[in-house]
Amino acid sequence: MSCSTYTMNAMNRIPNILSASRIVLAPVLLYLAWCGQKNTFIVVLAISLLSDAIDGFLARKLNATSVAGAKLDSIGDLATYAVLPMCVWWLWPEIIKREALYVAIAVAAYFMPLAAGLVKFHTVPSYHTYGAKAAAILMSTAMLLLFIFEYSLLFRIAAIFQAAVATEEIAITMRLSELKSDVKSILHVTSRNRQKC
Repeated sequence: MSCSTYTMNAMNRIPNILSASRIVLAPVLLYLAWCGQKNTFIVVLAISLLSDAIDGFLARKLNATSVAGAKLDSIGDLATYAVLPMCVWWLWPEIIKREALYVAIAVAAYFMPLAAGLVKFHTVPSYHTYGAKAAAILMSTAMLLLFIFEYSLLFRIAAIFQAAVATEEIAITMRLSELKSDVKSILHVTSRNRQKC
C-alpha cells in the first residue's frame, strides 16, 4: 500500500471516528452531570455537538459516505440525545421545570420518528434530511445559549421546528416501502415515487 493510499484511507475514517466519539462522550456527559460539573459538561457537550455538525460534511468532502457511516452517525446522535434530558435535569432542574412544555416537545420530536422507523423497518432510520440538519444546528445553538445564558426563546423556536421536522420524517417513513439512508426531504420521496409510476 502506497503512502498516499494509506493517508487517504486514514482520512476517510475521520467522519466515522467523529460519529463514534459521540457514543464515547455520552457516558462522559452523564458522569459530568452527576458530579455537577456544569462548565466541563458544557465544553464536552459543545465538542460532541460540533462533531455532529462536521462529520457529515467531512464524509461528503472526502467522498467517504456510506450506509454504515450514516447509521453510525445516527447512533452517535441517539447516544447523545438519550442522555441529555437526565443530564440537564441533574444540572439545571429549574430550566427543565420552566421549559417543561418545550423540553417535552423536543424530546418527543426526536424520539417519535425513531420509533416510527423501528416499528416499520425494525431499525433506526438515518434520513439526514435538510430539515434535520437545520434542526440540529438550531437546537445545538439553542441548548448552549439556554445552559450558558438561560436564554430560552431560541430553544422554544428550535423545539417547535424540531416537531415540524419530526412530522416530515414520520411522513417519509410512511411513504417509503424500504428503508433508505440520506433522504433529503419528503419532496424527494414523492418525486421518486412519481417517477416509478
